[in-house]
Amino acid sequence: MKQMLPVVACIGLGGNLGDVPAAIARAIDALDRLPQTQVRCRSRLYRTPAWGLTAQPDFINAAAVLETTLAAPVLLEHLLAIERHAGRDRSAAAPRWGPRTLDLDLLLYGQAVIAQDGLHVPHPHLHERAFVLVPLAQIAPDVMVPGRGVVRDLLAAVDAREIVAIDPA
Repeated sequence: MKQMLPVVACIGLGGNLGDVPAAIARAIDALDRLPQTQVRCRSRLYRTPAWGLTAQPDFINAAAVLETTLAAPVLLEHLLAIERHAGRDRSAAAPRWGPRTLDLDLLLYGQAVIAQDGLHVPHPHLHERAFVLVPLAQIAPDVMVPGRGVVRDLLAAVDAREIVAIDPA
């Protein structure tokens, strides 16, 4: 079997139900325990206004950079399992942009462009969402988003005024 070279993957984390800082901390610990995976760094926590369905509590968001030899679909399956363990409901009955205990998004998987059923990398809305770009720019400002540009430049093009760090630097 061919051994994969490590890939740098960027993960978006967030939620707005329950003790979200604790849920994010547990999720980062779970990411670091995944096979063939190490968390290289994580951002601060940021309070962000709800997006999409706005009549709900503010979100707390963060980002993490991993190094992994897991294939992207396998990594995604692990992210979904961590969400389920935290009580995330992704059923058809759950509102698309509704409240959630934990949301984990595979934002980037190296420089790969992947379009498969249920897996789109880079995340299709990464370049337009300040709640993703602010924490990502804190830890990976020079990362290239395939087809879009560098994270720091993408952040400069969005309105991030309502996003506030809530934990010490």
